[in-house]
Amino acid sequence: MLWRVEVGLKNNVRDVHGNKISRKIREELGIEAGEVRTIKVYTVEGLEKADIDKVLELGVLHDPVLHIPSLTPLAADFAWNLEVGFRPGVTDNEGRTAKESLILVINPEDAAKVKVYTSTQYIFSEKLEKEQIASIAKDLLANELIQRYEICSAEEWEKSPGFEAKAAQVTGRASDEVAIIDLLAMNDDEMMAFSRANTLAMSIEEFHSIRDYYSDPEVLAERKKMGIDPNPTDAELEALAQTWSEHCKHKIFSSKIEYENRETGVSSTVDSLYKSCIQNTTKEIRKDKGDDDFCLSVFKDNAGVIKFNDKLNVCVKMETHNSPSALDPYGGALTGIVGVNRDPMGTGLGANLLCNTDVFCFASPFYEGELPPRLLHPRRVLEGVREGVEHGGNKSGVPTVNGSIVFDERYLGKPLVYCGTVGTMPVKVAGRLSHEKKAQVGDIIVMTGGRIGKDGIHGATFSSEELHEGSPATAVQIGDPITQRKMYDCLMRARDTGLYSAITDNGAGGLSSSVGEMAEDTGGCDLDLAKAPLKYDGLKPWEILVSEAQERMTLAVPPEKLDEFMALAKEMDVEATALGTYTDSGIYNIRYGDKPVAALRMDFLHDGVPQMQLKAVWDRPVVDFKGEPEVKDHTALLKDMLGRLNICSKEYVIRQYDHEVQGRSVVKPLVGKKQDGPADAGVLRPDLDSDKGLVVSHGICPKFSDLDTYWMMANAIDEAVRNAVAVGGDISHMAGIDNFCWCDPVQSETTPDGHYKLAQLVRANQALSHFSRAYGVPCISGKDSMKNDYKGGGVKISIPPTVLFSTVGIVPDINKCVTSDFKNPGDFVYVLGITRNELGGSEVSSQLGFVHPSVPHVEALTALKRYETVQTAMSQGLISACHDLSDGGLGVALAEMSIGGRIGVEADLCSVPSEYGLSTLAILYSESASRFVVTVSPELAQKFEALFEGQVFGRIGMTTGLDTFGLAEGTTGIVRSKIHLLADAFKGTLDW
Repeated sequence: MLWRVEVGLKNNVRDVHGNKISRKIREELGIEAGEVRTIKVYTVEGLEKADIDKVLELGVLHDPVLHIPSLTPLAADFAWNLEVGFRPGVTDNEGRTAKESLILVINPEDAAKVKVYTSTQYIFSEKLEKEQIASIAKDLLANELIQRYEICSAEEWEKSPGFEAKAAQVTGRASDEVAIIDLLAMNDDEMMAFSRANTLAMSIEEFHSIRDYYSDPEVLAERKKMGIDPNPTDAELEALAQTWSEHCKHKIFSSKIEYENRETGVSSTVDSLYKSCIQNTTKEIRKDKGDDDFCLSVFKDNAGVIKFNDKLNVCVKMETHNSPSALDPYGGALTGIVGVNRDPMGTGLGANLLCNTDVFCFASPFYEGELPPRLLHPRRVLEGVREGVEHGGNKSGVPTVNGSIVFDERYLGKPLVYCGTVGTMPVKVAGRLSHEKKAQVGDIIVMTGGRIGKDGIHGATFSSEELHEGSPATAVQIGDPITQRKMYDCLMRARDTGLYSAITDNGAGGLSSSVGEMAEDTGGCDLDLAKAPLKYDGLKPWEILVSEAQERMTLAVPPEKLDEFMALAKEMDVEATALGTYTDSGIYNIRYGDKPVAALRMDFLHDGVPQMQLKAVWDRPVVDFKGEPEVKDHTALLKDMLGRLNICSKEYVIRQYDHEVQGRSVVKPLVGKKQDGPADAGVLRPDLDSDKGLVVSHGICPKFSDLDTYWMMANAIDEAVRNAVAVGGDISHMAGIDNFCWCDPVQSETTPDGHYKLAQLVRANQALSHFSRAYGVPCISGKDSMKNDYKGGGVKISIPPTVLFSTVGIVPDINKCVTSDFKNPGDFVYVLGITRNELGGSEVSSQLGFVHPSVPHVEALTALKRYETVQTAMSQGLISACHDLSDGGLGVALAEMSIGGRIGVEADLCSVPSEYGLSTLAILYSESASRFVVTVSPELAQKFEALFEGQVFGRIGMTTGLDTFGLAEGTTGIVRSKIHLLADAFKGTLDW
C-alpha cells in the first residue's frame, strides 16, 4: 500500500526555502511570484497503517519543533500548487535516506519491500497566469529530463484535493533477457541507424571490424563451445561501444593525422598525438631528470602519482563532466566531483583524498537571447553546477582549494565542468608499494558502494557525441556523497590491512569498464550479473553491465581474504557483493546466472578498435585590425575591466565551498586584509609533521584559440606554472595535467571546417610538447573531451578550443609562501618581465570591441630563469607580495593587489619594461606572458635587484598608506581612484 506523507512548516516558522525560491523566480525569470511556501512529500510503500502512524508519531520524517506531518493534503489558501518529483529510475538520495531511517525505526518484517519517493510542493499565493507557473516549473524548478511536475490551480484543487500518490519506481522484475543482434544482415545505413537509435556513437569502420570479428571461424567455434549465439548480443555491442568510445579510447588523439601547414608549406604525418606529444614527451623529460625524476606512475592508472616526501606520494586527476552538466547542471556537476574523487581512491592501492579543484566555463549568466531547444539558461547552469560541486565536495569532507570560472557565449551550447582531486598515499602500505597494483588469477571480483540503476546508461557513448535534442535522459547520473564517504572510509581500512590486490572505480561504462580493465591484468574474467545489487527491478543484463550509477568501486580480493573483507564492509555499513572471478581464459565472459550474456576475446575488446585516419589543414586566420580605440577616461575603463565576468571577484562561488576542512590549507582561494583578494594558487600541507607544502594551480586561456591554439596552449602552461611560482612553488619539482575540451575536429557534412579544427588540435599538442620540455614539467595524467558541440533548432554551437593545464608541485617551506595582496606601505613595486604589444584575444579588446592580430607569445628560456630566480628570492624572504599578470594585464593585477591589501599605490607606467612605442592601453592591459608584479621592502631592494641582474625588470613605484590607487605616465595622471571604489567594481558583478 502507498502512503503519502506531507510535511509542512508550522505557522510560526519562516519558510526560508520558499523565500529563496521567490527571490530566484524574480531575479532569474523576471516574475513577481509573491509568497511561496513549500511542503515536502514522502510517498511510502511497503508499510502497514500502524507502521505509518508510528512514523508520524516518532517524527521519523519531520522535526516536531518545526513541522506538521499529515496523511491528508496540507495546502490551503493558495492560487497555484506546483509539485516536482523525480522521474522513474532516477536516483532519489533523500528518498533512500528516508527509507533507511524508516527501516531503522520500524524494523518491518520485509524491509526489502519498503520504498520511499520524495517530491516537493511549491504553494503560490499570487494569482499568476498558468503560463507563468509553467515557465517557473520548466525553466527553474524542474529539469524535465529527470523530473516530473504537476500544476494544480485552486479551483482544480477544490474539485479533487491532493495529488495522486505517484511512486517513481521502475516497473517489472529483473530480466535475464539477452537480445541477439543480426549484425551480418545489416547494410551500412542500417548499422548507423542502429548506432543512433541505441546511442552507441560508433562509426561504420568500427561496425565493419565487429562484423569481421563475428565472421572469424575461430571465434565462431569458440562461441559454439561456450553455448553462446554466433551473432553479437546486445551486451557485447554495448560493451564494445563504451570500451571503444571517444570518451574512453580517445580515438582522435590516437588517430593517424595527415597534417598540412599551409603557412609554412610543410606537411607531415602524426601517428597518435597522445603518444608523440604527451606520452613520449613525459618519457624524455623523466629521462633528462635522471635521479631527480619524481614521477612514479603516469598514464597507466586512474590518476598520475609523484613523490612528495619519504612518507607520502601524491596523486592527481582532472576530469570533465560537460554533457551531463548541460542536461542536469546539479546532477552532472555533483557526479563530476564525487566521480573524480574515486579516481585517486582507485589509484594504486588507493589514496586518501586531500583536496578538490574546479574550473567552469559558462556563457554569460546575464544572457538575454532566445535559448535553442533543450538548452538551459546559463545562470541556471552556473547555479546548478555550483551547488552540485558544493554538495559533492563539502559533504564528502574534501576541501576545494583552487579554481576559476571562464565566460564565453559559445559555452551556451555545452558548458565545461572540470573537476579535479588530489590524493595522498603512504609510500608503502601493508608491505607493498602503494602506487602499484595488479589483480591475480583467482581473485574475486567484488563491487562495493551504491547499487546499480538505469542512471548513467550510455554515459560514455553519450559524452562521445555532440549534444542534441534527442540526447538520452538516462545518461545523467545523480551522485550520493554520503554513500561514497562511507565506502571510502571502509576502503582505506581495507587498504591498510592488505585485503585486496587491486582496485578501480566504476566510472564510464560501469562494471563493463572496471572489470574489463582489471581483467587485463590476468587475461580474462567470469562475471555473474545476476548477483549484482540493483536499486530497483527491471534492468536487463546489458543495462546492469554498462550502467554508470555512482558511488561504486570494483576490487580484486584474494579468496582467502574475502570473508574478512566482507565482514569489514558489513561492520562499516557498506554494501559489498562478490560477482565473479578474474581468470586467465583470454575471454571477457559475462553471464546472468547460467545464461551467457557476453563472450569477447580480451584482445578484441581492448585493442580491436580501428585507428582513425584524419586530415588537418592549418591556415592562419586573417584579422582585420583597424587600430586601437581612443580611451578618454582610464579610471572608468579600469573599473569596467575589474567588473568583467572573466576578471571580477568569484567570491560568491568560493564562499560556498569549504576550503578549511581537514585543516591543511595554507594559501587559501581568497587572501588579504578582508580575505577578498584573489590568490594565484592553493597551497596545502599534506604531511602535518613537515613544513613542505603542495601547490595546486592551473592555466586556461581559450580566448587565444581564435588566433592560434599553439599560443593558447603555451599561455595555459605558462600561466599554470607562473601561478604556482607566485606562491612559492618550485618549478624543478612540478608536474602537469592536461585536459583538452574541443569542438568536433572530424570533417563531415555537419562539421565542414573539421580539417581546420583538427589542425588547431595538432598545434595545441605541439605546444604542449614544446613547453613541457622547456620547463621540465612532465604531464602525469590527462583527459580529453572531443565533441563539445550542440545541434538543435537549426543552429550549431561549438565551444572555443579549450585546454585546462593544471600543475601540482612542491613548496619547499610553507612558512615562506607569498600571497598577492600588498602587505606594507612603503614597499617598492617591481614588474618582472617585458610587456609587448600583444592585445590579441585580450580582455580589453573584448571590452572595447576591437580585434588585434598579436596573441601573447611565451619565451620559455627567459621565463624559466625568471621563475627560478623568483623562487630563490622568496626562499630568502625578499618578496612580500607577488601576483602574476594574466587576464587584464598590469592594470588589473595592480588593482587586485591593492584591493587585497587595502593599501594604496603610486606607479609610473613609463618605468614598466616594455617594447618601444607601446600605447598607454597596451602597457596597462596587454596580457604578455611570464610576468609578475612583486613588492620588496626598501632595505631588501639592493639584494633583490642583484638577484635579477641581467634579467628584464623595472621598479615602477611604491605602496602607500593612503586609500588611493594612482597610475601616471611621468607627470601625467592616468588612473586615480579610491581603493574601495575599485573593490566595489571588482566585487559587484556577481554579488547576487
